[in-house]
Amino acid sequence: MQKRIRQVFTSIREHTRVSYAKIATIGGYCDIDLIVVKATPPDDTPVPDKYVHELLKIFFISPCSSHRAFALSFTRRFTGTHSWRVALKCLILLHRLLRSLPNDTPFRAELMWARTNGRLSLYPCNFRDRSSSASEDYTSFVRSYARLLDEALDCVSLDEQVRETLYLEDEDEEEQEEDLQHKMQQLGRIIEILPQLQSLIDRVIECWPGGSASRNILVESAMKHVIRHGFACHAAFRREIVVVLENLIQLPYRNCVAAFGIYKKAAVQADHLSGFHEWCKCMGYCGPYEYPFIDRIPGIQIRALETFLNGMWQLTDESSNSSATNVEHSPASISGDKRAGIGEGFDEQVVVKEEKEIEALEPLLIQWEDSDDENYNTSSAGWEDLLEASICGDSWLGSRNGKYEKANIGWEMQLYSPHLLQIANPFQQDMQKTNFYCGSCPNTPIITWELL
Repeated sequence: MQKRIRQVFTSIREHTRVSYAKIATIGGYCDIDLIVVKATPPDDTPVPDKYVHELLKIFFISPCSSHRAFALSFTRRFTGTHSWRVALKCLILLHRLLRSLPNDTPFRAELMWARTNGRLSLYPCNFRDRSSSASEDYTSFVRSYARLLDEALDCVSLDEQVRETLYLEDEDEEEQEEDLQHKMQQLGRIIEILPQLQSLIDRVIECWPGGSASRNILVESAMKHVIRHGFACHAAFRREIVVVLENLIQLPYRNCVAAFGIYKKAAVQADHLSGFHEWCKCMGYCGPYEYPFIDRIPGIQIRALETFLNGMWQLTDESSNSSATNVEHSPASISGDKRAGIGEGFDEQVVVKEEKEIEALEPLLIQWEDSDDENYNTSSAGWEDLLEASICGDSWLGSRNGKYEKANIGWEMQLYSPHLLQIANPFQQDMQKTNFYCGSCPNTPIITWELL
């Protein structure tokens, strides 16, 4: 009994508001609040187009004050009713205005301002129907529709999304290399938009009416706007996901993982959306020719793409690790770390091994060649002779092969010094010949030394 009384009281109150608005506008007085009330009577007739046109005309004439006035009027009308018909018509009116107005108008900003200040709450929606016997079905549908519009406020309009979709045209290879950074920024922006489109598609599927709501004429009118909203979202998503997949290998690691997650979710979402469209066709919502073809993504394709991406990044990690290991254990890096004194924790065995190999390759500084005189023993040369020989340079510089040859020399010495040709010898002197007599006998053979 109390429920029936509430239904009658709600109906009387809503009809009284509409009657007052009609009487007030007879004398030519026009107000946005009255237009909103007249556009949302508690009956099953769709929202008349003339009220939508009147609001658009007012927005064009006085854009500064009319947008906020509508936001306040809509908030009062939507939050102050307990009739699902009035609430649903308010949402239909808002949806049509969002699709009709361009993105650069302050219409969205005013609605978001009302939502931020707590005046308007589309999600979570506190609406509860008291005017129908099947209040749960209608309350659920109104709340789902309100959540869809709440997310639509945070995104750009669907028409604007389609116009601003970032298509990457075919260019020459040189131009693509020059604009690689700009191209990555565009792809990053697309990856940010795609989850928003997927979320909107989910909200569209959640508007699936059930019970008595699915057979109501007013719900059918609202579902046409919801379904067409989903068409636009799916078209934008389908175009942009193709662009991402074509450039998937060029993306950074994080964007590549995000793109794969989006594509994996699209495979599941395609099944749900296809079932939703089939049910809507059976219910007669929109024409059958309006429904787009939903591409099903097989699970084997998802697994193949996942395997490919995992293999690609494993190869990248292995190549980077091997290159880092080669640089770390190279002889140049080892010797450089040793000279710089930064060999903390360095492998000492590797250092010793490398030093031994380098010493084995270095030539001897002084090499002795056996002379024709077998009686002369080179081991008998003293340190004075070696010192005099170490400062010998002109004859070596003057010879072609770095050797000095003479017939009466008992042995000859060859110097190997790679720095002699680049650095001047401070001990360099003019050519002098000194005769040394071995013993006091004049018949002793004379050994001639060339002292430089």
